Amino acid sequence: MNNVHRTAIVGKNCRIGKNVKIGPHTIIEDNVKIGNDNIIKSSVYIGSNTDIGNANIFFPFCSIGTVPQDLKYKGEKSRLIIGNKNTFREHCTANIGTEGDRMETIIGNSSLFMTGSHIAHDCVVGDSTIFANQATLGGHVHIDDFAVIGGISAVHQFCKIGKLAMIGGMSAVEHDVIPYSLAIGNRAKIVGVNIVGLKRAQFTKNEIREYSKSVEKIFTGSSIKNEKLSYATTKNKLIRDLLSFLDKKSLRGLCKYER
Repeated sequence: MNNVHRTAIVGKNCRIGKNVKIGPHTIIEDNVKIGNDNIIKSSVYIGSNTDIGNANIFFPFCSIGTVPQDLKYKGEKSRLIIGNKNTFREHCTANIGTEGDRMETIIGNSSLFMTGSHIAHDCVVGDSTIFANQATLGGHVHIDDFAVIGGISAVHQFCKIGKLAMIGGMSAVEHDVIPYSLAIGNRAKIVGVNIVGLKRAQFTKNEIREYSKSVEKIFTGSSIKNEKLSYATTKNKLIRDLLSFLDKKSLRGLCKYER
């Protein structure tokens, strides 16, 4: 059975799964899909055309599935898609997509969005990410699995953040950040490898050491294009992920490497 507070407002054509709790003064607009075992606390707003998976938690004053903060948005019926087992703390915001991209904003599974986090229109956020307080994404940003965005940090529109990368607190990211790296600063630079994160992910010391050396060589050699050729046959998963990231089209260019 669902537990919907008498002061909550649920719009038309909504599909709500089993064992869903909806708190007081929450507003759910038309055409929203909510899966099983979700907890939506008091004073949450969920806009139209939002699809929510299973077992998510939304804390008070979240604003989910609202229209983009984009002057080019003209009311197109785009969507926000949220996966399973995410936690959205107080005052988180997530916008629907636009026709300027895929018409969808996508959030994966098992992520933690701390107070005041913002996911803008057309962003794609992977699984098991962490957004610290007030972390902010511009439009069209891609965040890969296990990435960590530090508190009061901002990522420029169209940037890509690689797998298990960590953005230090109060950073301004203008360019793509390679996987497994540590980036920090106002106009952030890559300052090393995310060693703590890699150890927690149970990569070996040799794998981490080899990856660190490859980053040094690729970014300080004659050219990235030439240096990465020497790793074309590597069996190190970390390096293969780096090469795959470097092969993708970049709209913002790569974040600079600083020894």
